[in-house]
Amino acid sequence: MIFRSQVLTSPPWRAFKKSVLSNSYLKLVHAPTTKAVGSMDVTTLEPTALVVGLQKIEVTQTFNKPLTLNTQHLLICLFLAPMLLLGQTDFRSVENNTFQRGELLKYRVFYDSWVTYWMTAGYGTTEIAPKPVIINGRKTYHIIVEGKSANIFNVFFKVRDKFETFMDEEALIPHKFIRYTREGGYKKDDTVYFDHKAEKAVSMRKVKHITPNVQDIVSAFYYIRNLDFDTAEVGDKYNVDFFLDDSLYHSEIAFMGRETIKTDFGKINCMKFKPRVAVGEVFADPYPMEMWVTDDKNKIPVLMKSAVFIGSVKIELIEYRGLRWPLGSH
Repeated sequence: MIFRSQVLTSPPWRAFKKSVLSNSYLKLVHAPTTKAVGSMDVTTLEPTALVVGLQKIEVTQTFNKPLTLNTQHLLICLFLAPMLLLGQTDFRSVENNTFQRGELLKYRVFYDSWVTYWMTAGYGTTEIAPKPVIINGRKTYHIIVEGKSANIFNVFFKVRDKFETFMDEEALIPHKFIRYTREGGYKKDDTVYFDHKAEKAVSMRKVKHITPNVQDIVSAFYYIRNLDFDTAEVGDKYNVDFFLDDSLYHSEIAFMGRETIKTDFGKINCMKFKPRVAVGEVFADPYPMEMWVTDDKNKIPVLMKSAVFIGSVKIELIEYRGLRWPLGSH
């Protein structure tokens, strides 16, 4: 859309129109212009644009007098800059009242089958780094999720997974996602950059269209923790889009009520959810997992149960630190 501002109709004010993005500073852009002076053609540098912040403003000269960068032009810049810069803060604002930097959650993974019974299969951690990481000039939460197999599973199906997201501090959307997956003989590495303004995700293999405010599989968990479930009723569903493996997924979680769960930390009041997953090699049911999340300000998972093709899996919280609120606080 063309922006045009005719400030005054007499010198030294000029008419301007909005053009392309440029660098973040103020300057007067000149271009060579050839004019006939007597019997000679004389080439001079004439002003063609002003750069204000990130905006480049083309100059439409309506008067013969050359435009110079003086106090009057600075006043024009000061007048136009707020309007031009408004369009640069296109990110949403989501208040985070749930987690903070330094939070760490550790889980034990149990696997149950007619052969193993409830055997420790591995451990997993989710951690928010203590310092922000700046990406594209914006502060992000650097969140790391790791999973490792244990015991005999290291022989038959060794797992060494690591996922990282860099989640915008204000908008709670990812700017960058890193995946390192080693599961048995399966290997997958990827780095994804999210351009939310252009609605594009750029991975190591493809460039794909994304929906507004899309998440990755890690940032989705932290975004959902900030949703308001105070008035939730059984059967309510909450939608979330996430990007993984060069594909866009439209998922949801179903609220199943409130229960009191016995844990290593005592009895905890929880909210029960069922996330929808992709049906395939691991899951035959789109809602195979039950998840119990603390019914407090932290909203951290304390217990997860899921049926798989052979047996079932249970994940329990065994350690936590750095919570923003005391466990169980309202």
